[in-house]
Amino acid sequence: MQKRKMLVAGASGLVGYAAVKHFAQLEGWEVIGVSRRIPDGLEHATLVAVDLTDAAQCAEVFGRMNDVTHVIYAALYEKPGLVQGWFEQDQMQTNLAMLRNVMEPLETAAPNLQHVSLLQGTKAYGVHIEPFPVPARERWSRHPHENFYWLQQDYLRDRQLGKSWSWTVWRPQLVLGESLGSQMNVIPALGVYAALRREAGLPLAFPGGPPFVLEAIDTDLHARAFEWAATAEAARNEIFNITNGDVFVWQNVWPAIADAFGMEVGAPEPCSLAEEISQREAEWEAIVEKHQLRAPKSLREYVGQSFILADFTFGFGSKNPSPPPMLVSTIKLRQAGFPDCMDTEDCFRKWIKRFQERRWLPSRATVVRG
Repeated sequence: MQKRKMLVAGASGLVGYAAVKHFAQLEGWEVIGVSRRIPDGLEHATLVAVDLTDAAQCAEVFGRMNDVTHVIYAALYEKPGLVQGWFEQDQMQTNLAMLRNVMEPLETAAPNLQHVSLLQGTKAYGVHIEPFPVPARERWSRHPHENFYWLQQDYLRDRQLGKSWSWTVWRPQLVLGESLGSQMNVIPALGVYAALRREAGLPLAFPGGPPFVLEAIDTDLHARAFEWAATAEAARNEIFNITNGDVFVWQNVWPAIADAFGMEVGAPEPCSLAEEISQREAEWEAIVEKHQLRAPKSLREYVGQSFILADFTFGFGSKNPSPPPMLVSTIKLRQAGFPDCMDTEDCFRKWIKRFQERRWLPSRATVVRG
C-alpha cells in the first residue's frame, strides 16, 4: 500500500490534537502536526512549532514538505474576548492569511497532494447572530453575514480548480475532547468550575440559562471522519455537518456530568464563568498543588477563552425562557457513507475521565448519598 502522509495544522487545538493522535496510530499513515506550541502526549508523530501568521517561516517549513499527501486544516485564530472577534475583519483576514501561508508553499512542494479537510462550524448558519431553521442543511445558501469561513472556503475552492486534489469542509457542533488552553473546549472550563465547587463542599449547580436543545461532536469520532474523507470519493469537494448523532439539553445531562466528577447536583445558580470563575486562579492553583495535578496553574494556559464559550453554550444571560433549538442535519454525511455515532452523555463522561486519568483534574470523588 502506498504510504500516506497527513499534515495537521493546529495540532495543539481541540480537533487537531485528536487528528494527530488518530492518524499516528494508523497503519500505512505518517503524520506531522504543526502548531505554535508543541502539545504533550502525542507519540509516534512528528511535531513542528510553526507560527502560521509568519509567511516567511511558513514558506521555509512547508516548502520542504514534499511528501505530504493529505492535510487537515484545524488551526484557528481567535481574538481576546472571543465572541466580538467573530464579527471583525482583522480576525477574518488573519484566518485567511494563515490558511494561505500553509497551502501556497505546500502545494508547490508536494506534487502528490490528494486531499484537504477544512474546519468550519455552525457559525456558518449564523448561530451567533440569530436562530436558524431546524435542521440546518449544507445545501442552503450562505447566511448573509461576513465570516472567515467563506474567505477560506472560496480560497481553497478557487485554488483547487482543475487540479487532482480535493477538499472537504466540515461543520461540527459543540466540540468535546482533549486539549489544554483551547479557545473552544468546555471540558476544562467545566472541570475548573466543578473542582472549585467540590473543594468548597458545594454541589454542582448548573450555571447557565434556559434549556437549549443542541448537539455535540466527540473529537475522536471527528478524527475517524477525517480518515474516511481522506480517501472517499463521496467526500470530494463536499460540505458536511457532523455531530455525535443525538441531541442534548445541558440540564438533562447535568446529572451525568456531576456523577463523572463524583458530585451531587445542586439547584441552578446562574453564573458567568468568564466573569466569576476566571478570577479565582489562586483557588485553582491551590487545587493543583493539593491534588498534585499535572495541569497548568494558570487558568489562561489551562482553559484559554473557553469560559466565554461555556457561557455562550450554557445560555447564560438569555432572556428567552424557551429558546429555539440549534440543530443541524447529518443526513448528507450518513448517506455519503460515514455512519459513526456516539451517545453525548457517554461523551461527557469519557472526556472528564480522560482529564482525571491524565491528572489534569482531581480524581473522581466517591458520592455519598443519603
